[in-house]
Amino acid sequence: MRLRSLLFVPGDRPERFAKAAASGADAIILDLEDSVSPANKDIARRHIADYLAGSREVVTLVRVNPLDGRMTAADIAAIIGARPDAIMLPKAEGAPSIAQLDTILRSESAADASLPPILPIATETPAAIFTLGSYREVQGRLLGLTWGAEDLPAAIGAVTSRESDGSYTEPYRVARALTLFAAHAAAAQAIDTVYPAIKDEAGLAAYAARARRDGFTGMMAIHPSQVEPINAAFTPAAEEVVRAQAIVDAFAANPGAGVLQVDGKMVDAPHLKQAMHILSLAD
Repeated sequence: MRLRSLLFVPGDRPERFAKAAASGADAIILDLEDSVSPANKDIARRHIADYLAGSREVVTLVRVNPLDGRMTAADIAAIIGARPDAIMLPKAEGAPSIAQLDTILRSESAADASLPPILPIATETPAAIFTLGSYREVQGRLLGLTWGAEDLPAAIGAVTSRESDGSYTEPYRVARALTLFAAHAAAAQAIDTVYPAIKDEAGLAAYAARARRDGFTGMMAIHPSQVEPINAAFTPAAEEVVRAQAIVDAFAANPGAGVLQVDGKMVDAPHLKQAMHILSLAD
């Protein structure tokens, strides 16, 4: 399951569900957490369950409420029977959080039902930073790993997570990088966080391009207009595919070689691995 773009939709806005699914996003995230007020949690659960019970056009995740807020079990009870494709877990703190969520999932699921994979938001508390390496222990339960740059600064009393030009300050660059490495260490998709400036198309395109350059495999979105630029950023350009195919073909024609020249440049095993990755993304 390849996820370039994952579009958030408030769970209490059912009129937006189908539009989000038709946006071109690889997945939609029906939200029960931050975008839904406490008074609207129950109605949002019902709307999401009704939508999941119908036919789905794209991969559909549900973001439940955090484990420490005593609403997670109610969220799961309301929607698990309709079999969401995955669960997004906010304020996750490593493998113990996955085990705790699995306990809830098993208690609310039919005995013979398989548990949906989990996409943790892995950097929203100070303690979470020190548990990132533990996701390797539960990699079979992960859809991917993502991070956030809003809850963490609030948790530690920081004024902002960004410089005046919109780039992250040092603590949040560290959180982003650690999430990237933790995802790949767990053989999971590395999903970058949202770009909050909806009307800044150039800024979004640049951010998404950097994310793919750095090794992220996809990115979350908060508005349908962001989906197309994100998909474009995480889809290899034609010239990249041609170059990658040339490298793969060169090694196929010289199976005993450790180092080759392709278009006048030296290539070796890491280049071959990267070329094969690019071709997989193109597919």
